Amino acid sequence: MKKKVFLIIAVALVFFANAQDINDALRYSSGQVVGSARYRALSGAFGALGGDLSAVNVNPASSAVFTNSFASVSLNIRDVDNETVFFGGTRSSSDSDVSLNQGGGVFVFENRHNNSMWKKFTFSVAFDNLDNYDDSWESRGVNGKEATQGGSVASYFLNNAQGLNVNDISAFDGESYADAYADIGSAFGVQNQQAFLGYSSFILDLDPDGNNETEYVSLVEGNSFDQRFGYLATGYNGKIAFNFGAQYGDNLYLGLNLNSHFLNYEKLTVLEESNNETGGVINNVYFENVLNANGSGFSFQLGGIYKLTNEFRIGLTYDSPTWFSIEEESTQYLETSSIDGIPLADGSTFFGETINPQVINVFEPYNLQSPGKITGSLAYVFGKKGLISFDYSRKDYSKTKFTPKSDAYFRTQNSIITDRLTAASTFKLGGEYKVNQFSFRGGYRFEESPYKNGVTVGDLSGYSLGLGYDFGNTKLDVTYDAYSQSREHQLYNTGLTDSAFIDANNSNITLSLGFSL
Repeated sequence: MKKKVFLIIAVALVFFANAQDINDALRYSSGQVVGSARYRALSGAFGALGGDLSAVNVNPASSAVFTNSFASVSLNIRDVDNETVFFGGTRSSSDSDVSLNQGGGVFVFENRHNNSMWKKFTFSVAFDNLDNYDDSWESRGVNGKEATQGGSVASYFLNNAQGLNVNDISAFDGESYADAYADIGSAFGVQNQQAFLGYSSFILDLDPDGNNETEYVSLVEGNSFDQRFGYLATGYNGKIAFNFGAQYGDNLYLGLNLNSHFLNYEKLTVLEESNNETGGVINNVYFENVLNANGSGFSFQLGGIYKLTNEFRIGLTYDSPTWFSIEEESTQYLETSSIDGIPLADGSTFFGETINPQVINVFEPYNLQSPGKITGSLAYVFGKKGLISFDYSRKDYSKTKFTPKSDAYFRTQNSIITDRLTAASTFKLGGEYKVNQFSFRGGYRFEESPYKNGVTVGDLSGYSLGLGYDFGNTKLDVTYDAYSQSREHQLYNTGLTDSAFIDANNSNITLSLGFSL
């Protein structure tokens, strides 16, 4: 039996456990081309150009290119269309949202000492939403594998339970599910909690032919399971950059960003499973998980832009790793039912069980170090008529690390990251052509998969089209951009490890208003 001292600890302490994995690491380390309409119209190829507040997010020297103080704000309308395939079943879903995507201002200070090589200094504060986590999709199909061979969600609970003492995954006599779930989480962690859910809901029972305290069998049988998996997420990954820039001579621009990061991620997943097996087995399972993550972080950027000629410019930027501190909370709900009922030892018959602990698992805060990045840029400016720009970036996702590295669980996750992720290149190309007050823009980008297999998350390709109008002291810009990417979503980390295959098509309309100060 669990010792009563654990019950006291459960009341006194937060529920400490490890639940982070490669999916969390990649989610918080990635980003998108998000910012002002002009920036998005060139697909983010701004590293050697400057003169745009979102360009400061790519190269901090961009602020020094401004000739006068300037401010802008951007609104984004986003639409995500997902096509999923799961065991031959196909589903379509669509989600849209409106968000404030960018805002900030740059202040330009001319150096009044004419004999100094330092021509001007700039200071800017800019907000950019680096990633929007809003997403929803559903998959459905018939899983034809044996229940205990990964065909049923029962294998998830079974894998977690095997080898655990039954007294460490069950409630005391008279103890509520809520108290038992909280007690077990505090004393033993997430794995025992999952085993508790499976054992208490009659998905699992002790193996009558094995060790009667640590070996289990599944009460879900068969090899045909109708499964529906739903995914709903909201959240953002934002950054406020405090920028310092300077122009040295006529051709060199330098800049530094000190970045404050903040993120929020909320995810709901639901699995509904049914089978038609008779003979006293579980026929229906409803399993719900909710995750809520909040974090903050710091990074810095160093950049420079140099004019080789009046037309030709080059840029170079170093993005440091981002050092995140993240806190997570989760809740769970499980419901099972049987068509024929399961006879119990006391003579009654079980037809269904609902376990709704209404307990928030608060995980111990953890640290995540995302990888750094190097960006090289080229641009050619055709006087006042237009420009063409190209950016190349390289980011080694295998360098993503959970810390402290001395933690055994984090060491395992870091090894998985090193084995599965790789360095990825990003190519961005953009152009602009001006006719009187109008500016016509377009761009293309390609991002390599961060996975070595190139399948778990596929390559990304996208394009953009934009239009701008210059009123003089005020500028109005609008852009449409779209990109597509395929990926696999593994349902659970053990047992039911099948993946839903997702083709995602994202499109955005961005409207920006900028004005001289």
